[in-house]
Amino acid sequence: MQFTKMEGLGNDYIYIDCFREKVENPKDLAIKMSDRHFGVGGDGIILIEPSDKADAYMHMFNADGSEGAMCGNGIRCTAKYIYDHGIVRPDIPLIKIETKSGMKEICYEVKDGKLFQATVDMGEVKLDSNLPEKIQVEDLNLSFVGINTGNPHAIYFLEDNPVLGESIYTIDFARYGKSFESHSRFPSRVNSEFIEIKNRKEINFRVYERGSGETLACGTGATAAVVAGNLLGKLDEEVLVHLLGGELKIFYDKESKHAFMTGEAREVFSGIWEE
Repeated sequence: MQFTKMEGLGNDYIYIDCFREKVENPKDLAIKMSDRHFGVGGDGIILIEPSDKADAYMHMFNADGSEGAMCGNGIRCTAKYIYDHGIVRPDIPLIKIETKSGMKEICYEVKDGKLFQATVDMGEVKLDSNLPEKIQVEDLNLSFVGINTGNPHAIYFLEDNPVLGESIYTIDFARYGKSFESHSRFPSRVNSEFIEIKNRKEINFRVYERGSGETLACGTGATAAVVAGNLLGKLDEEVLVHLLGGELKIFYDKESKHAFMTGEAREVFSGIWEE
């Protein structure tokens, strides 16, 4: 079976073109292929499938085999794949990709015949908590904002949670990561984002994703963080997000409640999975 490794800001997935390939057990395959020692290595797998409503269907599975509804970095890479590999016409102004969390529209930029950057309409973003809400994670008394961007997110601002320390980069994920992810407040588990505000237009960002652990980037999480900060009056509508793997631009349209995410996408290599 042929696969393609792609990444958006270091959020790396293994892509399988299901216009050509057939996957019988995607959950088991995700666990095997995602292993960074005995497999290809990645944050999960994404199946690019035919859709009768859109140009393609993005079907994602995390590294632990659990199914995800949406991935912001993953959908930019999916758009790049279907553009670069001729699944869509090169002259279409807008790429439409169906996901478990609904239809997403992507406009894009091309360089040397290849898609290199995309802006995704992430759809309507919804508040999933009080603004803010208190929570206790082991011995930490914290406040968070729950935001749903197709995936559930809990946003923790460092300035509101001094117990986390002086920097988001010193939070002990080895100790606390699973407790954040699997807290009883979130029956389906949750992605946890930790935010340090530099100014109203710029933030530092760290994430512990459900099913994958800490990753270098999370597009839906970056979107959720900017919306949460805007609702709290901390951030403007347009914000530059500094993730471990690079930068994303997020714009939140308060009138429509839609958020827009802009970032790059890159194909790393292709290969054959023989198992």
